[in-house]
Amino acid sequence: MKVLFKRGASIVTAHALIIAACCVAYACSAPMCVNAAQQKTGAWEKHNEAGEKAYEQGRYDEAKAFLNDAIREAEKFGAQDLRLATSLNNMALVLAAQSRYSEAVPLLQKALAIREKTGGPEHRTTVQSINNLGLAYYNLGKYTEAEPLFRRALQTGEKLLGAEHAEVTTSLNNLATLLSAQGRYAEAEPLHRRALTIDEKQLGTEHLSVAVDVNNLAMLLSAQGRHAEAEQLFRRALQIMEKTSGAAHPDTAQCLNNLAETLRLQGKFDEAYPLFARALAIREKALGAEHPDFAQTLNNLGELYRNISRDAEAEPLLRRALATMEKRLGKEHPNVAMCANNLALVYTKLGRDTEAEQLFRRALSTWERTLGSDHPNIATALENYATLLRKMLRQDEAADAEVRARLIRARRGTGYN
Repeated sequence: MKVLFKRGASIVTAHALIIAACCVAYACSAPMCVNAAQQKTGAWEKHNEAGEKAYEQGRYDEAKAFLNDAIREAEKFGAQDLRLATSLNNMALVLAAQSRYSEAVPLLQKALAIREKTGGPEHRTTVQSINNLGLAYYNLGKYTEAEPLFRRALQTGEKLLGAEHAEVTTSLNNLATLLSAQGRYAEAEPLHRRALTIDEKQLGTEHLSVAVDVNNLAMLLSAQGRHAEAEQLFRRALQIMEKTSGAAHPDTAQCLNNLAETLRLQGKFDEAYPLFARALAIREKALGAEHPDFAQTLNNLGELYRNISRDAEAEPLLRRALATMEKRLGKEHPNVAMCANNLALVYTKLGRDTEAEQLFRRALSTWERTLGSDHPNIATALENYATLLRKMLRQDEAADAEVRARLIRARRGTGYN
């Protein structure tokens, strides 16, 4: 299944960063992959199918209960049985949906090992496991570990199924999403467009996978400042997602969040606010108030308040978003740096300069370690930090930061987020 970052009295231009997530494509394992029809595996099959259904409907606690039962049944068939790999994979997907990526990784590693040994390194389900392990690393911010897995999955999938097969778009989407997160937009865009073309041709224009493709292409455009183009695509993705997944599904909330964020970035605050509010309500009910996706929307709503100079209201939302991201993703995750940058912008406007400087330095340090010294986010954070330094009358330091930001943007060919 395909599941789904100005102005003020003392600030010349403050750049906040988008937290509008791409829908990523985890692959759920179907029982047919292990010849269930040829064996009497009724108890395992019943639990596994119930777990898959609950997962697809966003009922994650129920899914875990069913899949725990499925794993116990599958263990009876032997440690290298493909049924065990299937249920381990599916349990990992449920954990990933709850942002418990560190717990998902060992299950995905075990599932991959079984599939490589039993099904072979080029089996269809092996490709699924490679993709899913790559996505767990991606969501943990471990991009260097994720990229070779995504490239291997794409290469193997094209060899097995052909370059135009709908399942190949999973690997295309995942690799493109990773490249985009690294600021490698020119490499990412043709992959996103290729995925969309294949899925529209193979599955039709109203399929869930097409919504994922459209959303992810829109994310790429938004990251490059092409917000008007992105808005139209986000609207299309939302329409398909509501139709295929339902108005209260977490994936629909992701589309709402993303559309609202691109509206905010265009200054369409009155249109953005109700969409953020709706996304927040869905995520709180479906995922809980401690989930990173809930924190994502809190961050974006806080940014909207900052944009309209309601900084006192923005501050607690951004502080809470940062705390939740730290707790669930770890202090070194790129999204934690994003929240730190955005909270620092508010502290700058509120005159809390010392706290703002600490957060800007933290954001810069984290991004340099995780994304590299030439990522567009580094340029944005340097520009924000330079504004604070000028406010603090530290002109030479501000000039140095601005020069470095300009050099990054010149090398990368990127404008403002």
